[in-house]
Amino acid sequence: MNRLADIIKMIKPLDEKAMSQAQSRQDTLTKPPGSLGRLEELSVQLAGIQGKVMPQVKDKVIIIMAGDHGVVAEKIGNWPQTITAQMVANFLRGGAGINVLARQIGTRITVVDMGVASNLKQDPCLLSRKISPGTWNMALGPAMTLEQAVRAVETGIEVMTAEVTRDLDIVGTGDMGIGNTTASSAICAAITGKPVAEVTGQGTGLDDSQLEHKIAVIEKALAVNHPDPAQPLDVLAKVGGFEIGGLAGVMLAAAAHRIPVVVDGFISGAAALIATALAPGLKDFIIPAHISTEAGHQALLKHLGLKPLLNLGLRLGEGTGAALGIFLVETAARMLAEMTTFAEAGVSEESK
Repeated sequence: MNRLADIIKMIKPLDEKAMSQAQSRQDTLTKPPGSLGRLEELSVQLAGIQGKVMPQVKDKVIIIMAGDHGVVAEKIGNWPQTITAQMVANFLRGGAGINVLARQIGTRITVVDMGVASNLKQDPCLLSRKISPGTWNMALGPAMTLEQAVRAVETGIEVMTAEVTRDLDIVGTGDMGIGNTTASSAICAAITGKPVAEVTGQGTGLDDSQLEHKIAVIEKALAVNHPDPAQPLDVLAKVGGFEIGGLAGVMLAAAAHRIPVVVDGFISGAAALIATALAPGLKDFIIPAHISTEAGHQALLKHLGLKPLLNLGLRLGEGTGAALGIFLVETAARMLAEMTTFAEAGVSEESK
């Protein structure tokens, strides 16, 4: 708990001076003011995060947290739990969607076993931080103990802190875990206060009757556990997942070290709900990559007051949306740094 408290204390406001200077430079670049839209906003936010007038995005990592969920015993999906371990192996082989996008944008991937139910083979590219082989069934009681919830968050902090020592300009979040949309919907409902039916989607492809069953299971989990929305660790412990807690820790540590964090989809968004409830100042360091097709993602982003960069109908997870978001953030930084000003280019400015 001390590590968590210490990292939260390290999170400071954005650098207003750097942001002001970055905005001033944006206004003198060879373009109509505001013509690059969201890219201009991103460059100014990035300046405030890094504390640099011309921030850079060169060293990149996407951290994928993996964990299983006991609630799959309630038959809330179409995929067996063994898929989690199989997909982790696919990440390590380089054959998943996230691997393709990571290669394209030039980012490394760190895969972390936070609580996969299966025993994974040792791999130099896999961090084994297993808290337990999957959570308990939240429909019958808490998904984990409070101590395990704290450990999950602090493990994420530890993983992110280690990444910082390797030189890092930006981090993206990713996830893998059969059943994690169920946990994320429960977290979303608990913290936002929205009805379960409004924040629960079809996950990996449920039909209408299966969706109704999934909603009923989440409602039962909330009724059984009574998670306290004012206590984010209580919510995580009662209806969350180890990988969700780990991602929350990654976000907190990123902000503490003044590193922008590009948040992927619904599962990463649920982690952001936990993390920002623990440290409200973290929100300024978050860049939401996209809006997914999951029902709760829009409600979640609205609750956080965050505007997604993309709307591509994505629902894969793994950090795929985050990879695309990182590309846009890097583009924004390069436009600010590499485009010439009117004075440098000898171009006449707009007549006043």
